[in-house]
Formats: sequence, C-alpha cells, structure tokens
Amino acid sequence: MLTCQRDKFFLPPEQHYLNCAYFSPLMRSVEAAGIDALRIEREPAQITPAMFFDGANRVRALFASLINGEADNVALIPATSYGIATIARNLKVSHGDNLVLIHEQFPSNVYSWHRLVESTGAIIRMVNGHGANWTQRILESIDYRTSVVAMGIVHWADGTFFDVAAIGKRARDVGAAFIIDGTQSIGALPFDVQEIQPDALVCAGYKWLMGPYGTGLLYVGERFLDGIPLEESWITRQGSENFDGLLNYTNQYRPGAIRFDKGQTVSFALTAMMIKGLEQVLDWQPEHIQNYCASLIADFLPSARNKGYEIISPCRSHLFGIGVPAHMNCQQLLKELAHREISVSLRGNAIRVSPNVYNNAADIDALQDVLLSAAK
Repeated sequence: MLTCQRDKFFLPPEQHYLNCAYFSPLMRSVEAAGIDALRIEREPAQITPAMFFDGANRVRALFASLINGEADNVALIPATSYGIATIARNLKVSHGDNLVLIHEQFPSNVYSWHRLVESTGAIIRMVNGHGANWTQRILESIDYRTSVVAMGIVHWADGTFFDVAAIGKRARDVGAAFIIDGTQSIGALPFDVQEIQPDALVCAGYKWLMGPYGTGLLYVGERFLDGIPLEESWITRQGSENFDGLLNYTNQYRPGAIRFDKGQTVSFALTAMMIKGLEQVLDWQPEHIQNYCASLIADFLPSARNKGYEIISPCRSHLFGIGVPAHMNCQQLLKELAHREISVSLRGNAIRVSPNVYNNAADIDALQDVLLSAAK
C-alpha cells in the first residue's frame, strides 16, 4: 500500500497544500532533472542530433504505458488548448450539426469549439446537470447530428465523475468524435484508452502528471492519425534525424502522431522534467494514488456532511467539491483557510479540494478543523 510521499517534495510542514488540481508542486527529482538538463546547454557541443529525439520518444513511451496506448499515437504539446485546437482543425463539421459540451467545463476545451461552430454553422449543446443524472443528460443530448462530444473525465470545478465509457459508446454509435480532456484525472485515476476508446485524449503535464508548466500530451486515435498539424515543424518530417539532409524538403511526416508535436519539441529541461514526473507516477500507479487519497478523506467526508456541507457526487478521491451551506460566508471561509495555510481553490460555487500523495492526516485534520468550526 502506498504511504505518504511528502519527503519527495519541498513542501514545508506547516503548509497544507490540498490543491494539485491547481498546480502540482515539483518533486525534488523533477527539479533536479530540469537543472541538469539546463546545464547541458552551457556547452552546446554536448548536444547531439539524437538528443532531439530520444527524450521525446521516452515521454511518448511513458505516457502510452500510463494509459495503455501506443507510443506512436502520442504527440508532445505545450498546453491542453493546443491539443484541442489541433483536433478541432481536423474535424469535418456541417451546418446543422451539434457539438456536445459540458456546462462550465474548463475554457481550454470550449473556445476552439466556439470558433468551429462560428465557421461552420453548427451549434453547441451545453449540457447542465447535477450529480448522478449528469451522465444521463449527456447521453440524451447525443443524437445523429452530433459531430463532437468534448468533455473531461471529472468536472474540473467540482469533481463530478462522468461515465465516459457509456458516453464514448454512445458517441461511437452515432459516429461522433469523442474528445477527452484528461488534465484533472490522468495520473491520479486509472484510465485505459483500449477500454474507453477516445478519438483524442489531451492532458496538461503540470498537475497530476507531476511535470512542469508548459508541457502536455495528446493521444490520438485512428480517426486523426492522418491529420494536419497546427505547425509545420521540420522535426516532424521524414528524415529529420539526418541533419545533413534537412534541405531535402519533404511533405511526408514521420509515422504516427508525431506530426502534431509542437515546434522545438524537445525543450531539454521541460522534457527531462516530464520524464521524471511520468516515471514516478508510473511507479506509484494511479490506482494506488487513488486508494491513498481515499484513505486520507474517509473520515473527513461524513464529518463534513454532518455539518451541512455538500460533497458533490459522484466524485473520486483525488478531486472533489464542497458545497458551502447558504447561511455561511464563503469568502470569509476562504480567508480562514488561507490563514491556516490551507491551500484549496474556489471554483464556481464549490470549494475544490484535491489531495495527492504528498498529503497526510495533518493536512486533512487542518481542513476539517476550519470547516467544522465555521459551521458551528
């Protein structure tokens, strides 16, 4: 069973950081990997052509292992929005089609779809809901004019967990592309692309994947493997590993999802840090991370409910929303949490709590003390 991993991070003992959905603290090993990689650039003569490819390929393999996919289906991107924009560029949408989105999902998985409907005459169906009926409402919103279903596995603001297996099946039944933003779940929640079969899965690297800001991963299914990238980078072309032949221009991309890589794919420091983060998450395993978080909050959840707080459900242990009773001052509660050095986030109408393996019982006890005292 996984035990507390706080010693692998720089978190001070008095800080109760329950906010991985905002930003993961850097592990000591991740920071060290970035510093070591930066030092390589002191002497560019050390940088060989192979180094432009080896690190990126390692990232692809690690991420593919994490989601039970193929490394050739993974592209390195700088942000979730980049991945969503890439997919939106490669979709055929007609006038009168509809795109199914989730109410108040993160903007990175919204704005590209707005652009797409503006240029095609399609419409957006924004599906609202609450609790267990939200998945059902999504299923009911998908019909034979649906061209895209784009959503997260959990809602980024309050942790609502969606049945993406059922939604993905419905999308396939009508021929819609199923696009998942896994930023708030991949790395802390088991996920299998062979089972869920998304047409694309996009993740930022700096949250549950323990990587640095400015990194992300895009997994693409067969629907998009022959698509057009946002950038026309030299390194994604056939023969790019032969630096002597780069002036032999070609329209042929290297096989797989590499065509979707960002320019300057291997930022040496960021790539080295992402490798360390992914290696560690794979060593811990998302299932064990989820179980560890569940053990942390097992006593806290019923105590909070008994004091009138609503725990948004269905949810998972790594990310959940707490609805504050109407008679309480939410801003005052946030001030008290900050005073006790408890880091959480207010997202929409919910206090979002997102523990990880660096948290311990003292962190949860501090949160419980503030919430229960405020409810008296």
